[in-house]
Amino acid sequence: MILSLMDQYLLDTLFQALADPTRRAVIGRLGKGAASVGDLAAPFDMALPSFMKHVHVLEAAGLIHTRKEGRVRYCEIDEARLAAVGSWLEEQRAIWESRTDRLERFVVEKQKEQER
Repeated sequence: MILSLMDQYLLDTLFQALADPTRRAVIGRLGKGAASVGDLAAPFDMALPSFMKHVHVLEAAGLIHTRKEGRVRYCEIDEARLAAVGSWLEEQRAIWESRTDRLERFVVEKQKEQER
């Protein structure tokens, strides 16, 4: 499948956002449900402004949405955007499984030829 430039840009943005272990941990935590920025930041040894940079990267990629209630900012995952990553990975898995299946058939055929 050939991706449009827009799709390629989207995937680049998503994978760039997910390249950082802190951001992957945040996504993992948000997979369990919405959480406040303070709760999300608690396990990390960094100042809140530094942590907020991670939140902004995830939000800019569309992987999370934030909302403010009073003085507390809450984050929740955007499942549709994360599903785009999953869909692309599934397409890649199918391509590579097909290639490895063809390689296996080739190797088996060559082995049979050598046995003759």
